[in-house]
Amino acid sequence: MSKKALIVWGGWDGHEPEQIAGLFQEILEGENFEVEVSNSLDSYADGEKLKTLDLIIPHWTMGKIENSYVCNISEAVISGVGLAGCHGGMCDSFRNDVDWQFMTGGNWVAHPGNDGVEYMVNIKHSSSPLLEGMSDFKVVSEQYYLHVDPAVEVLATTRFPVVEGPHSANKAVDMPVVWTKRWGEGRVFYSSLGHHADIIAMPEVTEIMRRGFLWAAERKRFVDESIAKVKFYSGMGDSQ
Repeated sequence: MSKKALIVWGGWDGHEPEQIAGLFQEILEGENFEVEVSNSLDSYADGEKLKTLDLIIPHWTMGKIENSYVCNISEAVISGVGLAGCHGGMCDSFRNDVDWQFMTGGNWVAHPGNDGVEYMVNIKHSSSPLLEGMSDFKVVSEQYYLHVDPAVEVLATTRFPVVEGPHSANKAVDMPVVWTKRWGEGRVFYSSLGHHADIIAMPEVTEIMRRGFLWAAERKRFVDESIAKVKFYSGMGDSQ
């Protein structure tokens, strides 16, 4: 049985949401996902439908969202549905919604130097094997400075400062670029790479997103199988 994913894109056109949604669709269909693509936040209105998915991919920048929609997504992820996304499409989606920021694990605050900054993405050795075998690589794009949940597991970082600014008065810091997080039974995956579609199309970034999507989505099937086993054994007990 193929897994089901929902991609919802929109918001600021500068992040090329439609193009990136298309790239994400290609990645998922290459992994035999059944993919629904929408450009309406109303796709989050049916909470029960969201719970039937394996993966939700938001790609919406600088918008506003109904609190009930955030609750529906949260409840779906708590039940085991994966949540995965990139750049401003997930962690600069709804700046006024702290519930969204709590669930996703971080929020954009700055990109010193704007677009065109050359920087390194450093793969971090951690307890997660998700990026195992990947090497550090260079990016020319926006370098995201984020406020990050200390509960996340960091899989890749970038060194600040690269561009001079008021933040340079502080000591050098390694800012998370890729992380994972748990939300109830669900898995959350985020990469700050992806200002434009050409960044997502980089082989290294495509591979990071592919692995992240698969990792986030696989939890739902495990939860469903566990529930089915409980129901099966409960049923056996009732028949005796």
